[in-house]
Amino acid sequence: MIDLSKDAGIWTVTLIRPDKANALTEDMLIKLCEIMESAGEARAVILTGHGKVFSAGADLEAARAGLAVSDLWERLSGAIAALPGLTIAALNGTLAGGAMGMALACDIRIAVPTAKFFYPVMKLGFLPQPSDPARMAALIGPSRTKLILMGGQKILAPEALAFGLIDRIIEGDDLMAAAHDLCADTVAAPAQIARGIKAMCR
Repeated sequence: MIDLSKDAGIWTVTLIRPDKANALTEDMLIKLCEIMESAGEARAVILTGHGKVFSAGADLEAARAGLAVSDLWERLSGAIAALPGLTIAALNGTLAGGAMGMALACDIRIAVPTAKFFYPVMKLGFLPQPSDPARMAALIGPSRTKLILMGGQKILAPEALAFGLIDRIIEGDDLMAAAHDLCADTVAAPAQIARGIKAMCR
């Protein structure tokens, strides 16, 4: 299930499938794509998960049926990257596999201290989605990108922060408050100024 709430220009998108580590089905991916493609009016978008895991990536059965190589992943990350408003991945726990693309496409990534980061596509016999390695390398460099994608390493939150994969570590109870705090100045500013600054940073 995907939950969408809107408040004062901030759209909060929450993955809700905690019994399956928020693994994404095809229907969930389509819903996420539709939300992000319609979020051009949002001043800010916060993407988070319910429970102790942000997302384990593709649902295992759906992945075996072809979801792991679906162009929906690229459609989703592209839609997030194209948004004119501020985008924040508020990572409530571990981020794995194809779900990494959502976070990489966001402007800012914050995470709880217990979060882990890994992307085991090579082990599973798949290529990553086309934009993911380039976005990851832009954040942490090509060698560290290969450490994750080819070395199969699980990166803990402190190392992810040191690498630049995430921007801050936030205690779990404060995660969403921190995300909203990061949105405050953008939401308060004239829309054309906030969007202009984002465009200048690209």
